[in-house]
Amino acid sequence: MMSTSRRNPWTTLSSRIVHDANPWFRIREDAVTRPDGQPGTYTTLLARRAVGVVPCFSDGTILLVGQYRYSIARYSWEIPEGGSEDGESPLQTARRELAEETGYRAKTYRSLGRFHTSNCFTDETAHLYYATGLEPGVVRPDGTERLASRRVPFARACDMAVRGGITDSITIVALFRLMARRSARRQR
Repeated sequence: MMSTSRRNPWTTLSSRIVHDANPWFRIREDAVTRPDGQPGTYTTLLARRAVGVVPCFSDGTILLVGQYRYSIARYSWEIPEGGSEDGESPLQTARRELAEETGYRAKTYRSLGRFHTSNCFTDETAHLYYATGLEPGVVRPDGTERLASRRVPFARACDMAVRGGITDSITIVALFRLMARRSARRQR
């Protein structure tokens, strides 16, 4: 029979940072006693907060941003997203990332909540928004980005996520949460 206790079954014996040369993440290695009582090591990537924003136009389209992602060695279509700077709130990050990656500024931002991007090896939390009342401006990507943008119907973006054309977790969760929110509003 499986235990349903929410109590932490792990014991941390010691912790040390084994990598901290990157401004976006650190790596922590813990000596632990596992839930089965055996000794072990647990390595965790400690990441800055991530933020994603779905730019929504009044005609039912959204804006996706495309870029080559070095870590997965492939091109990726995503919502505008990035990591929070020191002292920056999730909403401030959403505003900055939208402007940097698309040039757009929004009149209204609404939260789609937060989630953990891959809780088996990282503590990264992503905060999600959708933005309306978009006004164009100048794109200002950082030096690691060579971006393209593509305006697509919201339903098509969701279909891309279902069929594997979009594989980025932040984008998929944001699209499906926005779809669920819109569906709930229509059912009222």
